[in-house]
Amino acid sequence: MTSETELTDWRGKALHFERQINQTVIGQQQAVRDLLLAVFARGHVLLEGQVGVGKTTLLRAVAQGLGGRYQRIEGTIDLMPADLIYYTYLNSDGRPCVDPGPLLKQGEELAIFFFNEINRARPQVHSLLLRVMAERSVNAFNRDYAMPHVQVFADRNRVEREETFELPAAARDRFMMEISIDTPNEDAVLDELMFNPRFHDVDSLIGGIDSGLIAYYQLNRLAAQIQQHVQTSPTLHRYALDLWKASSRPGAYGIRLSDVEMDQLIQAGASPRGMSYFIRAAKVRAWLENRAMLLPEDMQAVFRVTMAHRIFLHPMYGYRKEELMPALIEGILNGIAAP
Repeated sequence: MTSETELTDWRGKALHFERQINQTVIGQQQAVRDLLLAVFARGHVLLEGQVGVGKTTLLRAVAQGLGGRYQRIEGTIDLMPADLIYYTYLNSDGRPCVDPGPLLKQGEELAIFFFNEINRARPQVHSLLLRVMAERSVNAFNRDYAMPHVQVFADRNRVEREETFELPAAARDRFMMEISIDTPNEDAVLDELMFNPRFHDVDSLIGGIDSGLIAYYQLNRLAAQIQQHVQTSPTLHRYALDLWKASSRPGAYGIRLSDVEMDQLIQAGASPRGMSYFIRAAKVRAWLENRAMLLPEDMQAVFRVTMAHRIFLHPMYGYRKEELMPALIEGILNGIAAP
């Protein structure tokens, strides 16, 4: 099978996968598309939303369709880094035993690592997770364990703040995307969620997805093919560079927000790693749209979901983040002329 034919075949599989997820988790088409982009760009994902909006259901549905070895852990205030690596117990003879924890149990075949309520875990746990996400390996028992296929899915709810730990900037920057999950607005969707029994049994709902729709352990190779297949141009390079600079110095590009001193707004803009993630996600979008050339609309479509959590406002404006960040992103996209 030629590379072109293989990419076409995979595109069909990816879009079929997307349709199945949208039939399982309704009213979240944009979130599903963003997750799909992250899967084929091999990036980690953090979902944020209110309680009960379907964050966990969506991540479980995606994991079901991807197949591969899956592990899950619940974030709690007493969770410690060692709990991810091993657990101890007494066997039937009363002897102490040590077994691999969720990070080590599947060895190199660990595919999806789902961290539920990640903000309930302590900073020490976040630090361990950083290495796993950045290096796809962990050190335990005096040796390194490689996890070349691991993709971290995490979620947190934005309502509860008690007994939670805010993710540090370094941790958030490891996530390719931070996706917001909100309650659907359409009355028809809300009616389905309330009255259709199909959506009341989550286990049966997720069980309806074909397991292993995607040959998961081929995704690393496929992702590299996609990045090589989708081409860019010098004008797009300049456009991306301007978007990057504007994330740190929006005032220099003529971007203005109401009641804001623009030269004091930004504490830190997007990182080089973040911009790499941005381009990777944009290229996957171009591929899904059946194009071999990156266009400005691909970059614009993924800018917010890959960039908003990487732009840090000065503390004096932090309390207005939910108001200012969408306006800033819109201002950057509207203020930087696309080629």
